[in-house]
Amino acid sequence: MTATDGAEAHRRVCEAPGCRLAGDYRAPRARDRLNEYRWFCLAHVREYNSKWDYFAGLDADQIEAHIRADTTWRRPVWPLGGRRSNGPHVHIIDPFDLARHAGLEERYQAPNDGWEQLTPDERKALGVLDLSWPLTQADVKSRYKELVKLHHPDANGGAREAEERIKQINAAYSTLRASERLPVE
Repeated sequence: MTATDGAEAHRRVCEAPGCRLAGDYRAPRARDRLNEYRWFCLAHVREYNSKWDYFAGLDADQIEAHIRADTTWRRPVWPLGGRRSNGPHVHIIDPFDLARHAGLEERYQAPNDGWEQLTPDERKALGVLDLSWPLTQADVKSRYKELVKLHHPDANGGAREAEERIKQINAAYSTLRASERLPVE
């Protein structure tokens, strides 16, 4: 805090009509302008806050949508199981064979299907494309097309992040296409 900030804070007067006390307490102006403030004395900020309704002017459906969006911090989400994979538990490495003892052997695919033979670059490429081993060249091509449509800069308003992501996707696809470990179907 600089000296001018301190001086400005002391010059603020409560915004309540007729009040001449120092306006040391801030309150948001509106729901859509939460970073803009009104300044009040302690008594008036308490009064303002007790009367202020964040959801004023919204119907029940809009309030529900707002609350639902806040439960995920307004971040994109997918339904459980909605992201692409080649089956349940494929990504689990189980060196002690615990899945069989837990009764999951029919849903569990053992990691001895060639995963260990993949190079670190191939494993990284699988992670970039969000794929699980084992898979075929057709699986890789299908996932590549899906991701290119989703992350293409033209589809994302020329966003720099989309451009970087598409570069990663292209590099991963090239790595897996060149792999001799993926069967062609």
